[in-house]
Amino acid sequence: MADLQEATLTLPSDPASVSAARAYVCARLAEWGLPPAAPALDSVRLVVSELATNAVLHTSGLSPNFTVDLRLERAEHLHIGVTDSHPRWPQRLPGAVQQDNGRGMVIVRHLIAESGGKLRIIPTCDGGKTVWIMIPWAVPVV
Repeated sequence: MADLQEATLTLPSDPASVSAARAYVCARLAEWGLPPAAPALDSVRLVVSELATNAVLHTSGLSPNFTVDLRLERAEHLHIGVTDSHPRWPQRLPGAVQQDNGRGMVIVRHLIAESGGKLRIIPTCDGGKTVWIMIPWAVPVV
């Protein structure tokens, strides 16, 4: 396997794009050797769903599309980034807030921490942001 595997997909900020982003990520990870029954796949699927949903729902129409970037470095670390051009960063809600939405980043942070990964948000040159997660790649090298 190469020291660096990369893949990128840009989709319109439309609710239907969330499932397309999820399918794209799962297909690339399968190509890179992640078995369909790998325990990490469910977590990755949920993280991608939450980040893509945030990019669609919370950009108030100010980001016409979003981009999903994947990087697998030295078969050790998987990086997934979701970029949109809206300047508002994800908000951390207090646990006591009673509302029907706003729990996506709580779920993402929990899943990332559970896997021993990291989350970071970085600004883009166009005033938007990329939400990056990094998790250990748990596929045995054959």
